[in-house]
Amino acid sequence: MKNLNLTEFFPYQLTQLQAKVSDNIADIYTGQFDLSRQEWRVLAILGNGELLSAKQIGQQTNLDKMPASRAIAKMKAQDLLVKNIDKNDKRSSLLKLTAQGLAVYQQLVPMVLQREQELLSVLTLQELKSLEATIEKLTLKSIEIANR
Repeated sequence: MKNLNLTEFFPYQLTQLQAKVSDNIADIYTGQFDLSRQEWRVLAILGNGELLSAKQIGQQTNLDKMPASRAIAKMKAQDLLVKNIDKNDKRSSLLKLTAQGLAVYQQLVPMVLQREQELLSVLTLQELKSLEATIEKLTLKSIEIANR
């Protein structure tokens, strides 16, 4: 049996990179805007104006039910989002950003996009294209393996 060197193990390396990149972006929304990671994800997904249920938000942001619910409740209390009854399913609510929530989103987006560009600036155009292709391949392979 071959030994595992954790620092050379791809999933570990990816987790470490993800944590560093996420922390770098989080500096923006946790500092000036006092949002949690979960709240940032909810804000980001609702920022395009689409009405979504809490379940849909959880699925699209990869948040479990409890952290998504907490983020939604806190954001509702801060008047960043509002719940509307779903006309197609009266038992369900659809969420959308309030004017205040949209204002926060519009302030934040340029800042996080600039940080993204700063992080990616170390890559050439060819490296960026290669990274995108690699991420897509690994995502598809992960889905294939999970569906076996």
